[in-house]
Amino acid sequence: MKKNVALLLSTALLGASLTACSSSNDSSNNSSNNSNASSSPATSSESPALSGDDLAFSKFEKPVDVHIGMVVDPTDKTLPEGDSVSNNQYTRYLKEKYNINVIVDWTAATGNDFKQKVSLTIASGKLPDGMVVDDRSFMTKAASSGLLYDIGDLFDQYASKQVKDIMASTEGRALENASYKGKMVSLPNITVDTDGVHVMWIRKDWLDKLSLPVPKTLAELETTAKAFMDNKLGGDKTIGIAGPSKNSFPYSTFLVSSNNMAGFDPIFGAMDAYPGYWLDNGDGTVSYGTTSDNTKKTLALLADWYKKGLIDPEVGTRDNTGDPINANQTGIFFGPWWAGGYGNGDSFKNDPTANWQAYPVYSDDGKWNTHMKTTGSTYTVISKNAKPDVVKAILIMNNALVRDEATFDLSVAVGWYPLRNVMAAANETEYEYTELTKVLKGESEPETYNVPNSLYKLMYADAKKVRDVVKPPYDELGVTNYSTANFGDFQRLYSLLIGDRPFATTPIDKKVYSVTYNQTPTMETKWANLKKMEDETVLKIILGQASIDSFDKFVKDWKSQGGDEITAEVAELLKK
Repeated sequence: MKKNVALLLSTALLGASLTACSSSNDSSNNSSNNSNASSSPATSSESPALSGDDLAFSKFEKPVDVHIGMVVDPTDKTLPEGDSVSNNQYTRYLKEKYNINVIVDWTAATGNDFKQKVSLTIASGKLPDGMVVDDRSFMTKAASSGLLYDIGDLFDQYASKQVKDIMASTEGRALENASYKGKMVSLPNITVDTDGVHVMWIRKDWLDKLSLPVPKTLAELETTAKAFMDNKLGGDKTIGIAGPSKNSFPYSTFLVSSNNMAGFDPIFGAMDAYPGYWLDNGDGTVSYGTTSDNTKKTLALLADWYKKGLIDPEVGTRDNTGDPINANQTGIFFGPWWAGGYGNGDSFKNDPTANWQAYPVYSDDGKWNTHMKTTGSTYTVISKNAKPDVVKAILIMNNALVRDEATFDLSVAVGWYPLRNVMAAANETEYEYTELTKVLKGESEPETYNVPNSLYKLMYADAKKVRDVVKPPYDELGVTNYSTANFGDFQRLYSLLIGDRPFATTPIDKKVYSVTYNQTPTMETKWANLKKMEDETVLKIILGQASIDSFDKFVKDWKSQGGDEITAEVAELLKK
């Protein structure tokens, strides 16, 4: 890694504790002193060259075209009439503020369609200037094929102080993840820790209608799901427990360790099972969590629930896992803090009384066990053929999103922002939960958080809005406490104050990290086949298409077809 990048990031934490630069929130910083520039942000010959945040938010004198590939959620309907993927509030903002023209070369739908498009794009060797890939293996494949730009020097110059502070908050992990063989070849996704902590989302209004308590254990969860089904609280098509679609996963893995919508992660955790993770056995050895006895027991339980009709009958085959949730046909699903609020907005539009609440799922002995994520699972990759001004533009685009996200009309999904790759301090959500609660109770005022370039980039904007969106009493927030006048604000504050409540207020008894969140050398040639075998076996067992006894054959085949070899490589990583 370039020494200057490492030095910059190692000192950024110190800088985070100092007073932030006062210029970053002044829109004049974006264009000042550029009159004599060529195509790059620069100052006139009579003024000092721009640096720091003046450069990070500077405006190009001449238009810079940035060609991108983009993932699109086909179910999202938030773009206003007349807007498009290449012409919306976000692309217009980039044009007006920075003279950046975003040209969308191609789009692909979320899930397998996008993965296939990225895979084909890398195989062809013809990358757009930039794209965000959702698996580190895509980044390493492109890097090993010599397709990516070494952005280290330009990152030093053009990344904002805020971006560098956020990267520094990971203590080097984000930079390591973004690098390949010592070169910084991508912008890393840095997400909040709670993105990897999956909780139970349940219709509290349904519980109240049946005079049922919030289920805590798996046995109570089964009883509750059956009661929802028996009483048809979601109509004739009532589903007790939603499950993953054909584009999502039964559980998070070491390569995609967070944001698993409607997977079964909390159920596995309650069984002390951590499939998809490389586990430190405590004696110098490692094992792959999917091959454990506890994973086998959990799959047997899920198969039993599916046979009883408690789990969505279209699990694993449904086009969009959110459909029955948003149609208010299901009473329980699992996901991270944002899954209720951001993730199920149409549910509230279709039924304003839908009181989704978030809770942990506990083991039989009352323990909350959960796997933990890596720093992030997506990466902005930039083609080695991109011109330097284009690379600078992509860095500025990222700076602008981090700083200005709260200023947009978030009723238009921020996923339409070109090359959106989230960067946030690891503890942002629990910090906001705590501080917003103080604001609601009058223990703190919004202006307290008016800190330019704050590490907690959305805190001030949220503090100014929270009293307009959330109404008393504040002791036990539910949907009736919320105003939906600005639906984007409603979604965010619902997710923060209800979805993040378990993580912010309840100690986790057992946090499990994967020994590695990256691929080993043998994985580059054998992991695709092993993962396919794993996915097919798991789904077939849950659906009753294969007996639980087939699990033992899967473990044997997995080990013999490369699993043992890879396990040895991961064990070496543990020693280091």
